Amino acid sequence: MHVQNKGAFITWLANGDTIRIFKMTKKDDGSFTFKAAPEDFPQKHKTNVINIGIAETGKFIMSASTDTNILIWDLKGEVLASIITNQMTNSYAAISPCGRFVASCGFTPDVKVWEVCFGKGGEFKEVARAFDLKGHSAGVHSFAFSNDSRRMATVSKDGTWRLWDTDVEYKKQQDPYLLKSVPCQSSEGSRVALSPDARVVAISNSCSVAMYSTSTGQLEEEFHGVHSEEITDLRFDINSRYLVCSGDRAVRVFHNAPGYRAAIQDMQAMLKKAQNEGMKQRLKQQIQEAQSALDTVLTAPKD
Repeated sequence: MHVQNKGAFITWLANGDTIRIFKMTKKDDGSFTFKAAPEDFPQKHKTNVINIGIAETGKFIMSASTDTNILIWDLKGEVLASIITNQMTNSYAAISPCGRFVASCGFTPDVKVWEVCFGKGGEFKEVARAFDLKGHSAGVHSFAFSNDSRRMATVSKDGTWRLWDTDVEYKKQQDPYLLKSVPCQSSEGSRVALSPDARVVAISNSCSVAMYSTSTGQLEEEFHGVHSEEITDLRFDINSRYLVCSGDRAVRVFHNAPGYRAAIQDMQAMLKKAQNEGMKQRLKQQIQEAQSALDTVLTAPKD
């Protein structure tokens, strides 16, 4: 597996059971090349690594293994902190898109979230417990953050996906709010993706994908047998226009039609409340552009 950041990407090598960083360098002819760092990270995990990530801020790297261990590293391979999740086993772990939080889920019916804290000078301070997502009745397969980390989505063995408001003052012990709990089909290894604008949730179930509206909880799209093997990852692009899934050594890209529909509905609601004529005209134009884009998606020839 690998995760990319500006100027570098990190890989976990299964055959060597180690983490290796590749840095991007510019060649004399103006092109770029990636060169492996002189040394791999030391082997600190006692079981297989299931997830790795590099913070968007470039300040730290996270690795999680199948036991209950998560390690926070600096970019040179020094361990800054070790987290014991107490979830029996880890099934999934990730860094939030804002680079502020690390979260994990596993055998227990909750998701645990920590803040990775740095000083004003950029020095590492501590990993502090932020909040938990509690309420599922069985283990959680995976979770996802919205782009601003104000929303999270989870999918569980209990046969539901949930949407959470995580824009809370956790330092004052304020807990996240449950916004939606929706029945769904899931299986071991199921992944959930939350569009960056938090309008759409996608759930993988073995080789298939389902897409839901976060405002209504309604099932909007289903794609059956999109891979010949279990889907290994599921992500939206940064603009919420596409859903991307991987599996059987292939990557498949789908238009986010539910996202277009949700955006149009939101803008139509704003238009009804708008009092400024300039705002009304802008919204009408944006609605027309979004509807045109949706029509193009829906009428495009299928492979």
